[in-house]
Amino acid sequence: MISDLLAELDRRLAPVDAARLAAFPGERPDRQPVHTCYVPVDAVVPGLAQGWGAEALAALDEHGLPDLGLDAALLEQVLPRVRAKLAAEPVEDLRVDAEDGYRGGPGREDDDVRAAAAALAADVRDGTAPPWFGVRAKSLELGTRHRGVRTLDLFLGALSPLSVPKAGGPRSAFGTESSGRVIVTLPKVTDVEQVRAFLPVLDALEAAHGTRLELELQIETPQAVVGPDGTVTAARMVQAAGARLLGLHYGTYDYSAALGIAAAHQSSNHPAADFAKQAMQVAVAGTGARAVDGSTNVLPVGPREQVHTAWQLHAWLVDRALRRGFYQGWDLHPAQLVTRYTATYAFYRAALPAACARLAAYLDRSESGVLDEPATARALASVVVRGLDCGAVDDDEIAAGGGPDRATLTMLSGRRPGGS
Repeated sequence: MISDLLAELDRRLAPVDAARLAAFPGERPDRQPVHTCYVPVDAVVPGLAQGWGAEALAALDEHGLPDLGLDAALLEQVLPRVRAKLAAEPVEDLRVDAEDGYRGGPGREDDDVRAAAAALAADVRDGTAPPWFGVRAKSLELGTRHRGVRTLDLFLGALSPLSVPKAGGPRSAFGTESSGRVIVTLPKVTDVEQVRAFLPVLDALEAAHGTRLELELQIETPQAVVGPDGTVTAARMVQAAGARLLGLHYGTYDYSAALGIAAAHQSSNHPAADFAKQAMQVAVAGTGARAVDGSTNVLPVGPREQVHTAWQLHAWLVDRALRRGFYQGWDLHPAQLVTRYTATYAFYRAALPAACARLAAYLDRSESGVLDEPATARALASVVVRGLDCGAVDDDEIAAGGGPDRATLTMLSGRRPGGS
């Protein structure tokens, strides 16, 4: 009797099980960059990542850090690591921007795109390119779609498949390896059909240029959050894009402006931004795609007081995003790397002691002040693994804190097999 019931239950739910596994395969196996640096296409030169790192270090030396609200002992641990990161791997993800950040006049884009791709290709050959890189072309709206596809074709052609090594994937911050792929960012998406129509374009470009392409969608229009039928468009876009989709990126200023929010109040911490980003989080949960925070246009430039004010805002926004589960955001200026890594490293290092203790208790089934379930253990392990990935913490520190080894952490974190 029971065996027949169970067999019938399995039969009825088998299609549901298969559909769920296809739609929600789980977390990607590779590390996630802590940021994406957007650089206008006409400003991309050989040695760009190292140049950004040098500028960031120079800004730190010139101005010194302001009060970021960090414990003195924690800051003492963080700063040497930040300096080492800025010297070794200052840019984790680079996006060559041929869209809003590009101010080239008519007739210049072809040449600028080819030059930027050649500069990036030289860095790939020299081993100095960021672990992740890609291009943002213009949108698929009627007035820009032809220009956007042409830019992608020119960029990939000039980059050359010989310049993109077929690597095993990005490792930790001090074991950098190219991802062996190019990321294509599609901005101002307004309809699921744009995503569906773009996939065969990517297939054709991939075949023509012999380069593996991955896709990011920018959520910067109201229609990309909630459609005219009341559904969450972002979730439909994620499912339409499928395995090629790497993430959803929030576009702070286009989205805010589209809602009629005054310029003085446009920010990634506005309630309207939180609503859109929470919809993004729900849309990508369990799919392997990632929800990515946007940018701040308050740049750390000018006299010391102005730089300090910008750094305090940026550090606060980075920490706020991390606390809300957004582990990647945009950086638009080299000096923002200072507070990107300071706030990021402080977040992971502050979380480490409690995470190690709770994971040890969870694995030993021992009693502690907190009763953690598997889902909580997954979240604890994920934070520790992310800290390892970006260079905020080391394996030896985890062992000294009683935490599990990297293999156990990766297993507990729920990442799919296959990561480095």
